[in-house]
Amino acid sequence: MKQKKNVTFSDIAEYTNFSKTTISRYFNNPDSLTLENQEIIAKALVDLDYKENKVARILASGNTEFIGVIIPNLFIHYYSEMLNQILATYESFGYKFLVFIGNGQEEAERRYIQELLSYKIEGLIILSHTIPSKELAELGIPIVTIEREDKYVCSVNTDNYMGGYQAASLLADHNCDVIIHINYINSPANPEVPAYGRVQSFLDFCTEHHIRHELILKEMGNTYESLKYHLSEILNNITEKYKGLKKGLFISNDTQANVLVNLLVRKYGKIPEDFLLIGFDNAPISEEAVIPISTIGQQIDKLAYEAVSLLVEQMNERKKRRPAPLKEPVHKVVTPVLIRRETTEG
Repeated sequence: MKQKKNVTFSDIAEYTNFSKTTISRYFNNPDSLTLENQEIIAKALVDLDYKENKVARILASGNTEFIGVIIPNLFIHYYSEMLNQILATYESFGYKFLVFIGNGQEEAERRYIQELLSYKIEGLIILSHTIPSKELAELGIPIVTIEREDKYVCSVNTDNYMGGYQAASLLADHNCDVIIHINYINSPANPEVPAYGRVQSFLDFCTEHHIRHELILKEMGNTYESLKYHLSEILNNITEKYKGLKKGLFISNDTQANVLVNLLVRKYGKIPEDFLLIGFDNAPISEEAVIPISTIGQQIDKLAYEAVSLLVEQMNERKKRRPAPLKEPVHKVVTPVLIRRETTEG
């Protein structure tokens, strides 16, 4: 079969009686043409069955339409769902994504960033916690972070303080004798980490309402076996320490909450009446768990969309003839939603 000839700008110019410069402007700066001329060229592209040569366009404009993403891991369901929602924004913004998984390796992430820069990415979305935002800001490209320290770069975060308050309040409303927050976060003593808001609001709520409470901060790893080991140990200690008391457990993410639900069900065949449990994220696992888990919904789809949208705004600004860079980082906050399921409602 004879290979079909690629349609060129010259072909389009000849078909429309426009110059090649006008055709080029249609692709690179369409607003510089009248609406009537845009429609004429658009119809010509259909008539000629034009297939855009992306490589040629990149070489001509220098704009790759690539966004880099550094994500900590895909074991925690929050991160895998966040990546899923980020990739889904292609339909809205037309940008493609180059993704690296950091696994907490700081030097590896620096190498990944250099690799991304060599591909001429136009912007970067960072979810990992390893590299300080001051260092990221020095890369010289638009950056948006999600749920991590963000002093020197733009960010989109959940209102973690509100979420922690909602979780503690729900457990208190169910008349728990003791409320326990089990939290694994990076730099838990660092208020600059957004997730620290969950810890602070938990402590504030319990202190204000004179509720017996305990905060358990522990690094538990990013594998099922590691989580199972550490949460089994925590569960045994809680069971012994608070025997006969109604215990409300606020878990820092739904992946850990699901493991804890599995441990309880395997041990008792159900969640005992003296245990109530709420997670954080509303990752799919919370609804799909053997016993659906109450959770603080982070509206992951909205976080992802807002992050890409904020990044695209910065990238578009840089393409203007006279760009006006941001004077200060923009920090957007998304309100969490309390979702009641069987681990608190029975």
